[in-house]
Amino acid sequence: MNDEGRSGTLVPGFAGPSGHTLLGIYLNDHLTGATVGMERSRHLATSCRGTEIGDAMAPIVTEIAEDRRSLLALMRSLDLPVRRYKVYAGRLGERAGRLKSNGALIRRSPLSTLEELELLLIGVQGKACAWEALRGLAEQDRRLDAAHLDGLLDRARRQLRTIADLRLRQAELTFRAP
Repeated sequence: MNDEGRSGTLVPGFAGPSGHTLLGIYLNDHLTGATVGMERSRHLATSCRGTEIGDAMAPIVTEIAEDRRSLLALMRSLDLPVRRYKVYAGRLGERAGRLKSNGALIRRSPLSTLEELELLLIGVQGKACAWEALRGLAEQDRRLDAAHLDGLLDRARRQLRTIADLRLRQAELTFRAP
C-alpha cells in the first residue's frame, strides 16, 4: 500500500461509500452549518439592533436564510435526504453557545459581538467552499445550475467582505485602551 492509502486519502479503486452518499453527508453537514449560521446571524442582528453592526447584518440575515433554502432546494434536486437530527443538533448547539459568559453578566459584552462575527465569518467561508464544490460538480451534473451557483458564490464572497470589515472594527472597539 502506498503512503496515500495509509493516510486515509481516497485512492483509485477505493471501495468505500459512493460519491452520492458522501455528497449527502457533506451537504447535510453544510445544512447544519447553515442552520447555525442563520440562527446566530439573527441573534447578532437583534442584539445589535440600531447600531452599525445591526444595520449591516439585517440584509445578510435575509440572505443567509435564502442561502439555506437554496441548499435545501439543491439537495432535493440531487435526491439527497435531509438528516433532521443533524439540523436539530446544530440548532441546540447554537442556543447552548449563547450561554457562554464573556465578562459581562447583565448587559451584552462587546466580546460576544466580536466572537459572533468571527463565527459567522467562519460559517460563510464554509458556505463559499460548498458552493465552489457544487459549482465544480455542475460541469458534470445537469441538475446543478452553474449560473445560480455562481450567484450564490458571489453573494457569499460579498458577505465575507462585509462581515470581515465589521469584525475588524469590532475588534478595535473591544480591545481599545480605556
